Amino acid sequence: MKRICVLPGDGIGPEVISCATRVLEATGIDAELLHGEIGQSSFRKNGEHLPAETLHLMRDSDSCLFGAVTTPSDPSYESPVLRFRKELGLYANLRPVRSLVRISGREPVDLVIVRENTEGLYTQREVYDDGGVTTMRRVSHVASARIVRFAIDYALKNGRKRICCVHKANVLKESDGLFLSVFRGLMGKEGVSLEAEEQLVDSAAMKLVTEPHKFDVIVTLNLYGDIISDVAAGSAGGLGFAPSGNIGDRHSVFGPAHGSAPDIAGKKLANPTAAILSGAMMLRHIGFGEAAKNIEDGVKSVYESGHLTVDVGGRHDSESFTDHVVRKIREMPSS
Repeated sequence: MKRICVLPGDGIGPEVISCATRVLEATGIDAELLHGEIGQSSFRKNGEHLPAETLHLMRDSDSCLFGAVTTPSDPSYESPVLRFRKELGLYANLRPVRSLVRISGREPVDLVIVRENTEGLYTQREVYDDGGVTTMRRVSHVASARIVRFAIDYALKNGRKRICCVHKANVLKESDGLFLSVFRGLMGKEGVSLEAEEQLVDSAAMKLVTEPHKFDVIVTLNLYGDIISDVAAGSAGGLGFAPSGNIGDRHSVFGPAHGSAPDIAGKKLANPTAAILSGAMMLRHIGFGEAAKNIEDGVKSVYESGHLTVDVGGRHDSESFTDHVVRKIREMPSS
């Protein structure tokens, strides 16, 4: 039996994760769901945003399903997300973007962003002086090679054709230049069956707005990936449709790319699709491929049947949309 650590978190996190776990249970997988505490809700109860007990549970599980956390204004706050990425060695951030609803004037989108998850500006090494703050940005050969290899491996295993390296090497000649050089070298050796493309991050952002359907797999550095993955999600309907995974050699955490949205928490207005599809990504990662496909097919079928969530002009709140997905999955023939 697999062990899945469930981390609802703050804001709309508990709502969308509750929907996702209902869907997981509808698949009939042989897994135990174990709940942990994280974020502001944990801080109010335990005095810690990421208690040692939660981190131990995450390490001891086959994978984790995470909702969202609210970031307080306290300057001493340490992000539990950045911490668990570091503690668990989650070097790859995987964000698929697929069209589930028709958007007027747009072709369907089906792309994947592979983002380096451990370096760049998110190392948080900031130095104050009399004139301001200098932030240290780290790009290493080891981390660059690791994430490019991850992208190549993902593309080959999932029938993808092209990988585009998104960078800013025209200005950051040494750091982004290193990343680009590693990409070129590994594509020439290990990704020879794939088409290699290159794009400056600013022009890539524009293209993700105007022609997102022309991308296949994107591999990029930490900050760029954080920004352009949200841009890409917008081209497919918004962050409510954006699942993601944080993946390492041993551990993994999956969850929606959106934040905690405290303004709509408790109103059942949050679109649970990203959380549900994150659950499907998690299941595929830990060996439940058929169940993952059933979830994805169920969600797709519900949208194709015209059952839309309120964020895209429909009438369904999070619970009623999930009801339809659960019903679709239970109607599927068992193998």
